[in-house]
Amino acid sequence: MAITAALVKELREKSGAGMMDAKKALTENDGDMEAAMDWLRTKGLAKAAKKSGRTAAEGLVAVAVDGGTGVAVEVNSETDFVAKNADFQGMVGKIATAGLGVADTEALAGADVDGKPVSELITDAVATIGENMGLRRMARIEGQKVVSYVHNAATDGMGKIGVLVALNGDNEAFGKQVAMHIAAVNPAALDEGALDPAVVEKEKQVQMDIARESGKPEAVIEKMIVGRMKKWLAESTLMGQAFVVNPDLTVDAAAKEAGVEVTGFVRLEVGEGIEKVQEDFAAEVAKTAQGG
Repeated sequence: MAITAALVKELREKSGAGMMDAKKALTENDGDMEAAMDWLRTKGLAKAAKKSGRTAAEGLVAVAVDGGTGVAVEVNSETDFVAKNADFQGMVGKIATAGLGVADTEALAGADVDGKPVSELITDAVATIGENMGLRRMARIEGQKVVSYVHNAATDGMGKIGVLVALNGDNEAFGKQVAMHIAAVNPAALDEGALDPAVVEKEKQVQMDIARESGKPEAVIEKMIVGRMKKWLAESTLMGQAFVVNPDLTVDAAAKEAGVEVTGFVRLEVGEGIEKVQEDFAAEVAKTAQGG
């Protein structure tokens, strides 16, 4: 496979590695981006496999809770200005409420709000506000009790990050603390059992390759991997993480002290996982002034 400059640039942005290292990683792995990322990590050249912090979408995440049911909905816009628009916020709030009655994003797009499907409501808003918008996703959670939290709230119930926590037990204050922890730390899963086995196995292989680079005997490497994987699992899962409110306790231990069981969570962040196209505003203005 041809290793293009665009491919090297993409890997550099994802990994933080230098240009030559990124090119070599892609060459060694026939242009496979994921394999190249793993290769860089093995060689210690990737900076924590970072994802680009620049996202393509603005907009809002809104949360709605009704008893033991909660939903989080992401509606995107082109600019943050629209996210601050009262009409846009009102529409997003209505869409989130409608989400309580449906199972998934596709059903939500067809759900009735103000006498028309959500998809049509958004189309009308595009015509009115003059900016492209879209319903990106919805997540639903159920439990004995569901607690919500919004980080960087633009208005009540919506902002840049929306979190829902399902609990067995009635301790809303603790549930709110856990939701704030999730917003800040962004765990990959509730516990070890909820992690994708393929992801765990992949991490184990990467850690083994890193350990083998040290040249230590295989028996020593096996022992090293046990400790490294235990640490990785604790850092990746909500229940194994040090609780931000009291770092001396894991979230699991804190939940036991609070007399509740955390049974699940949802975390949505605006524009998460979408690459943002960076525009040169000065160049754009100059071009317009020149009649281009």
